[in-house]
Amino acid sequence: MGSRFGLPIGLAVGAAVAIACLHTAFASEGQPASATEAAPRAAATPTPVQAGKPTSAKPSPTASAEPSAGPVKQAAGKVVYLTFDDGPDPHWTPQVLAVLQAHNAHGTFFMLAEHANEHPDLVDQVRAAGNSIGNHSVSHPQLPKLSPAQLHHQVADGVRSKCFRPPYGATNAAVRAEIRRDGMQQVLWDVDPQDWARPGTATIVQRALAGAHPGAIILMHDGGGNRVQTVAALDQVLTTLSARGYTFATLSC
Repeated sequence: MGSRFGLPIGLAVGAAVAIACLHTAFASEGQPASATEAAPRAAATPTPVQAGKPTSAKPSPTASAEPSAGPVKQAAGKVVYLTFDDGPDPHWTPQVLAVLQAHNAHGTFFMLAEHANEHPDLVDQVRAAGNSIGNHSVSHPQLPKLSPAQLHHQVADGVRSKCFRPPYGATNAAVRAEIRRDGMQQVLWDVDPQDWARPGTATIVQRALAGAHPGAIILMHDGGGNRVQTVAALDQVLTTLSARGYTFATLSC
């Protein structure tokens, strides 16, 4: 039987495959997919993600289930990387630091420059406690929506670091190119317990433990809203993962 458009079957099938491939390419552009990247990149399909500035009222991107390797991961063995976004916050960051210290653990704090500039003492406190610091932009916009000049400002004028985490995990080719141009590596995550939404301490703990695996980057928040559930969950996550033989390293940012 021939094609309904009068084309031979072979040509019709070939055209359909080509159209499907083009559709897939356009649909995937700008979707976050792996936790770290050196050149290409980023995480799984985001839900319309958190929003505007650090805020607890919006959904977060879905983390990639695919473990990722890269130069920011230097530790070997049964290690997880705890990361904290949207700070520093004068109320919550010290509490997160206290929990980490109680468990002899360290993490990586992806800071907003507008907060870091307001609280340089907290930046120093995070570093002095043996943690690393990543760039999370100046003011937490949706980077793919910005003009080239605005994008450059948000990336290049953030806190100094070798690591950059785009707000909401929202990225595309232009964002990735800007990050590389400014001498950084894009870093997303492997596990997102969605603590920003305050689903309850037990839920945050369950999600973090369910996703934890050697080399996993776990996303949490020390800013952007009330983090009482995050602080309580962090203590339980550290207790349980320590009992399972995990250690907690910083990313090489």
